[in-house]
Amino acid sequence: MIKILDSKKNNFNPLLNNLLSKRKNKIKFNRSIVVNIIKDIKKNGDKALKKYEKKFSKNSTIFLKPKEIKKQIRNLDKKVKKSIDLSYKRIFEFHLKQKVKNIYYKDKLQNKLSYKYIPLDSVGIYVPGGTASYPSTVLMNAIPAIIAGVKRIVMVNPRNKGKQNSGVLYAAKKCGIKEIYSIGGAQAVATLAYGTKKIIKVSKIVGPGNLYVTTSKKEIFGDVGIDMIAGPSEITVVGDKYSNPNWIASDLIAQAEHDEQSQSILISKDKNLINKVKKLLFYQLKKLPRKSIATKSLKSNGILISVSSDQKLIEIINMIAPEHLELNIKNYKNYVNRITNAGSIFLGKYSTEAVGDYLAGTNHVLPTAGSAKFSSGLSVYDFYKRISYINLSKKGIETLGPSVITLANFEGLEGHAKSVELRIRRK
Repeated sequence: MIKILDSKKNNFNPLLNNLLSKRKNKIKFNRSIVVNIIKDIKKNGDKALKKYEKKFSKNSTIFLKPKEIKKQIRNLDKKVKKSIDLSYKRIFEFHLKQKVKNIYYKDKLQNKLSYKYIPLDSVGIYVPGGTASYPSTVLMNAIPAIIAGVKRIVMVNPRNKGKQNSGVLYAAKKCGIKEIYSIGGAQAVATLAYGTKKIIKVSKIVGPGNLYVTTSKKEIFGDVGIDMIAGPSEITVVGDKYSNPNWIASDLIAQAEHDEQSQSILISKDKNLINKVKKLLFYQLKKLPRKSIATKSLKSNGILISVSSDQKLIEIINMIAPEHLELNIKNYKNYVNRITNAGSIFLGKYSTEAVGDYLAGTNHVLPTAGSAKFSSGLSVYDFYKRISYINLSKKGIETLGPSVITLANFEGLEGHAKSVELRIRRK
């Protein structure tokens, strides 16, 4: 069912790369559907939005009434509310430490240089809701925006079987989000990006979603900002002879149950552990409610990798650049500083990735499909613009100007040189 690779084999690297690339290609699909939806929303606004909501979601109620929100929240289990409260508190406390400071600098020539962080005016949060709804997604995306000082936060969340999720609504209330629309898919992303008569557009769109959502975010990028192009979830677990194979099997399955295109990988120098985990996967899957999804995920994308050295182990991790990395090993300190490509790293046997999904405090919106090689998870920094300010003194322009003129002329930009010459020319 699940693929087993040996790093000693000559064709290991190309084989692993091929498996990783194959999964990426599966995630892509015909973008023309999304492009047409976006064009229609831009042209016909609310009329087109209603049309697609009825077509794809059988939804005719886009605007939530306050009574509906209150009723849904009132019926939410108290234990769930308490857990959301704890999650909010921990995520807020961690992200509060990311608050930035403006830079101000004056040089010897009395030139004044500044670099200021300005909160975005507005942000749209996409919260999935077609097959399941995620209060954690609300918290992870809204809290950094709140801390950054974004004034207008809009949430879109499709109905599931005609209903709005009470946990999602409670999380939105906790975050102070008042602008909520029952829409989803490419039509929701296009609406946030371009606006309609009834829904004002936003400056940036964040949050995960299916292929339609991800593809539409690619299409509208440039007209508005986006957080990242996040694909199905991933985990790579590193185990050793001290690891509990039951725990590792459950961590791999926990990721696999997200989506059929999710990826779960185990790397170990201990072949005995790999064999035990493989057997336990079968056993644990039997009892899983989302057995079908997890099984397809492991069958299509799951990999068990046997390695012979620490150096090769590190090399493979950095090649995969996993969204989530669990170092479920005794001496994780010997590895962690050599790992440069990962979205989030969980250290030690008790640090299961599932806690990171909900209330460890760090953000669970992370780079996928190898993009951890060049990008990072969502943070407070994603909700700022940065503006530089330059205030030159008379002495500053007269001292620095000649070098600017030299460089401008060297680059063939005489107009640049002239604009400086006029300011330093003496009568």
